[in-house]
Amino acid sequence: MDFDVKARDFSSAGESSSKFRKTLLMLSIPSDIVRRASIAAYEAEMNIVIHSYGGKMHFEIYSDKILIIAEDTGPGIKDLELAMKEGYSTAPKEVIEMGFGAGMGLPNMKRNADNMEIVSHDERGTKIVMTINF
Repeated sequence: MDFDVKARDFSSAGESSSKFRKTLLMLSIPSDIVRRASIAAYEAEMNIVIHSYGGKMHFEIYSDKILIIAEDTGPGIKDLELAMKEGYSTAPKEVIEMGFGAGMGLPNMKRNADNMEIVSHDERGTKIVMTINF
């Protein structure tokens, strides 16, 4: 499953992770796995909406795992170690005022994935690959 995600498109934000969740439920994936995968996907999608110039969400479902790939076009994560700290956010004020950008995206992704890899380059973008086993 592949979805385009537009930067700052809050009216469509969460659609790809919602469709992904519905697919997992239709496939009778265990509810705890659906919950973890849904949280990880939503957080990744919102990071693309809030912090990037746009990107894509890609989902693969196997018999023993789920693969979630979030890839955006920039600007990249300047300090990955700092970005992984709960509560740290580079979200603009107007995004925070809408109730987003609390600095929990990356920590929630890491908490809900069995494996998470992040590759980020200044001004070229970020790619996050998460695996959730079952």
